[in-house]
Amino acid sequence: MKSVLIITLKEDDVRLIRESLPSDYLVDSADSIKIALQLHRQSSFDVIFSDIALLCDFSRTNTIAETIKLFKETNPLAEILILSSKASIQDTVKAVKAGAQAYLTYPVDPAEVRLAIKSVNESLTKNLELDYLRDQFWKPEWLDIIKSRNLGMREVYKKIRSVAPTRATVLLIGETGTGKGLLARMLHMHSNRCDDPFINVHCGAIPDTLLESELFGHEKGAFTGAVHRKLGKFEMARGGTIFLDEIGTITPSAQIKLLQVLQDGNFSRVGGEQILNTDARVIAATNADLGAMSKRGDFRKDLYYRLNVFTIDIPALRERIEDITQIVELFLKKLRQRYEKNIHSVDPQVLHVLKNYHWPGNIRELENLMERAFILETTMVLTPESFPTGLFESGHSHAVLPVQAHLPLAEARRQAIDEFERQYLKELFSRHKGRVNRAAEEAGVSTRQLNKLMVKYGIKKEIYKT
Repeated sequence: MKSVLIITLKEDDVRLIRESLPSDYLVDSADSIKIALQLHRQSSFDVIFSDIALLCDFSRTNTIAETIKLFKETNPLAEILILSSKASIQDTVKAVKAGAQAYLTYPVDPAEVRLAIKSVNESLTKNLELDYLRDQFWKPEWLDIIKSRNLGMREVYKKIRSVAPTRATVLLIGETGTGKGLLARMLHMHSNRCDDPFINVHCGAIPDTLLESELFGHEKGAFTGAVHRKLGKFEMARGGTIFLDEIGTITPSAQIKLLQVLQDGNFSRVGGEQILNTDARVIAATNADLGAMSKRGDFRKDLYYRLNVFTIDIPALRERIEDITQIVELFLKKLRQRYEKNIHSVDPQVLHVLKNYHWPGNIRELENLMERAFILETTMVLTPESFPTGLFESGHSHAVLPVQAHLPLAEARRQAIDEFERQYLKELFSRHKGRVNRAAEEAGVSTRQLNKLMVKYGIKKEIYKT
């Protein structure tokens, strides 16, 4: 689902471009570069149409290149299309040289808009391939996951690409629910150990009395209940990778043994004297500040230094809101396979709320909300009714419909009505599985009126038929 920003003073051109775009595109508008930059920083856009005159007015203090750079800093993959008259062609050429994708001349031609969008989509695909498929490093099943517009996450994937082929110990740092387990598996799958075991140990979920036995194994009779020898996770992970999640919770005695493993690969089972060896690669993760814990004496300093060979900091979801749309689409794909329900998209009202929520539980919270909504939803679109009402009533999202307060009242009202009608029609066709006659009857309009609205909003009945 692409997002588009139109920067112009001409309301007719906003309407014309909006109607020329696919119906599932999210479209917003601004009447100045200053407002456009604010909107772009709040939730970055994939494609930006900008009037060259507004771009030049804003660039009196900056150059056109510097202004375009401001948009690119928020989203490096954003494509900028210039709207220009023939009289402004010189400035337009400067904008294209500075990084704009192309330009369209006034008066705006819908066919030209559609052609430009097609070209932009091809360019985005090419850029992603150049960025992520260089040297054919990423495996096909991971390509959708690594597509991020957030600079912090792009740096995370860059570090993973650098360290994955090595044997170095990696420490993943991030809040609960940011996807540390997924990134650990990504590291393993892109290493030369990918065909060997990946052993996941959640240290915080294992009782202290059993932690050493889980990690290093035990001999028969080592303690009450040890009726036979048990292999530890480090033995199972030989040749592969062991992922120690919530590493900050392990006991002092386990810390000593782990330090020994990291130093020379040696350990012994609980209750045993035999020295065993493992070449398992260690990836650890924590949501705690191990550096501060080591200073307080709550975590061994020497172990911290051994773990802190190569650190990757993972941004919280609230710091990468520009990735919400892509993450939602990934979850939709996953949920369709799991539950075999043909829910293909998310109501823009829902998407707006998701982008304005604080996400204390990060990606895990988003996944749980999506799964709950997917189970409850009875149409082909995830609607607000399937989500907890508290999500829409929270202080982070004070409106279900986006309110374009920077626009004149008449234009803001028109956009709100258009958005309402568009969503009304989508839900109407979802309920009636694309049947125009039944939908028109429920809506209290003629089929001719309904068809005109379908053309206006680019709604195709075929996608609602099961």
